[in-house]
Parts: sequence; C-alpha cells; structure tokens
Amino acid sequence: MRASRRSISGLTPAAAALSAAAVLALSACADGDTGTTTDDGRLRVTASFYPMQFLAEEIGGRHAEVDTLTKPGTEPHDLELSPRQTGELTDAGLIVYLKDMQPAVDEAIEQSGAEHVVEASEFTSLEKHGTEEDGHDHGHGHEDEGGEHAGGEHADEHAEEHAGEEAEGGHEGHDHGGEDGADPHIWLDPVRYAEVAEGVGKAMAKADPDHAATYKKNAAELADRLHKLDEDFAAGLENRRTDTFITTHAAFGYIADRYGLVQESIKGLSPEAEPSAARMQQLQDIAEDDGVTTVFFETLVSDKTARTLAGDLGLETDVLDPIEGVTDKSKGDDYFEIMEANLAALQKALGVE
Repeated sequence: MRASRRSISGLTPAAAALSAAAVLALSACADGDTGTTTDDGRLRVTASFYPMQFLAEEIGGRHAEVDTLTKPGTEPHDLELSPRQTGELTDAGLIVYLKDMQPAVDEAIEQSGAEHVVEASEFTSLEKHGTEEDGHDHGHGHEDEGGEHAGGEHADEHAEEHAGEEAEGGHEGHDHGGEDGADPHIWLDPVRYAEVAEGVGKAMAKADPDHAATYKKNAAELADRLHKLDEDFAAGLENRRTDTFITTHAAFGYIADRYGLVQESIKGLSPEAEPSAARMQQLQDIAEDDGVTTVFFETLVSDKTARTLAGDLGLETDVLDPIEGVTDKSKGDDYFEIMEANLAALQKALGVE
C-alpha cells in the first residue's frame, strides 16, 4: 500500500495522537469559535471528501457549516492528514465519511476520539467489483423499477466469453476496496446515494435537533432528485448499440449493475495500479469483439494509459468522471451536473439511438 496507509504524516499512531491533542489545546485557547457549532449557531460538519461534502451541504443548507478534509484537486485515495486536521475533528458537530475509501481518514477518526460520526455505507449495501463488472449478473438493475436491460443476452455472452480473464491477466497494485473487497463508489448509483442522503439527514437531525425538520425535508428533496436522476439514466441508456465501456479504473461498477452495462477497467479499483500486458491485450480483444468506440479517463488521475490503449486501437477518448472531487476540469459545478455529463458521455460511447 502507498503512503496513505501509514500513520498520519508518517508519525506513529501514538505520536500523531499526542501531537493532535497538543494542537487542539492550543487552538482552543486561541480561538473563541470552538465547539460543535459556530458562533452564529450553525452545525459544524466535517466531510471526508466531495460526495460526502455535497450531501452535507445540500441537506444542511444555511444551518450547517461544512468543511472537507480533501481539498479540490486532491486524489482522495491518496489523502494524508496533518495532526492539526486530526485534532480539529473533535470540534465537529458531525463527521460524515465513507470507510475504506481513504485509509488516512479512517485512522484519523479513530485517533481523534470524535463522538459524532456517521459512516455512509451504514445506510446502503456494498458490492464487490473488479476489472470486469457485468451488470446483468447481479440483480441490481431496474427489475422492479421499469428497467429493460437486466438479463440482456449480449452481456451474458460477454460474461461467459471473458470469464477468468481477470485472474489470468489482472492488474498489479492494491485495490482501494474494503477488507472484503467491497467497492466504495456507492455515490455513482443514484439509488444508493439517495439512501445515504436520507441516513445523513437523520444523523444531522440528531446532531442538531433545533433544525431537525429542515434537515429531514432537505434530505427527502435530495433523495427525490436522485431518484429522478436514476430514471433519467435508465431511460437515457435504452436502445444502445453495445453494453460495454472501458474505463481507467473500476469506479463505475454500480452504474454497470444498475443499468445492465459491462464495465471493463484498465486498472481495477485502484487508480494508481498498473495493468499487466495480458490485461491490455484482453482489453484490445474486448474492444474489437464488443464494438467499443471509446476509452474513458478521469479528471484527477493520469490519462496516459487510457490514451495509449485508445491510440493503439484507433478509438476515441472521453471523460467519465467518478466525481471524487470537483475541479476546473470537471464537466459541471456539482454532482448533478457532472452526472448528467457522464450520462451524455455514456450515450455517445454506447451508441444510444
């Protein structure tokens, strides 16, 4: 594992905890704006990275001050925290994070002793995803929601044809999933993200009872918007020429699950892993067999491997954004705008009529 698995800033856990405590004591003396609320009574919320930040901001509205541990442009998997950041976690009225996504955050929360913590995956289910994800095999499509793609003949044939390829020519490096290999990218499934939104709304209401009704109302409205987004994806991906898309890293397994697609990734769940020569050859065969037109890359990680593969095969490249952070390069200013851009990119790549 890279440096993000180490204790914060390279310190031992004991040294990091002591340093964080010292910083916290100094900041408490120097700053009158301490405690779980701001001077003007807003709930202090600390989010681990953008998808959690977006939920807290949308649900909290004017009653919450939301800060994020992962600044714009930072690849969240590789985040390292300072002792000050760890110490300041105890000032939060609520911490919203997603376990196993950022090892440094998991360590910091444990070391801080913070009491008001909510973990996003408590409110939904996680699945195991790898370099290949065939949405027709998992039963998470729109079987009960009007979708028509689950159980498609093309993807079933694809799954049989490429069975075992991941084990034979898999990627090198360590995946950023949980201990059981679970994929943390739940926010890319609007239905799961809606479940998390409602859970975070309840947690904020418990942390700040005076504004509980507002938090619950905002969470319900956000969940409604996410369900509408789900409907847009389901309808927008009908009548496509192919089910298969190729991505840099396997962040889009939940989208494949939900809408009956086949994700083929170059690097697996870890954005910094390097693919084997065998995997690159497999992807060339898959692209030819399945009529793939586009190799997708992301905004926060290198596009070198994606462009190399696309160049070798004469394919196009485009951005499919996992929305782990928002920068000037993002195709939108917030989650919904970027997801709409993702839908448009998939429609073009999959040949939607």
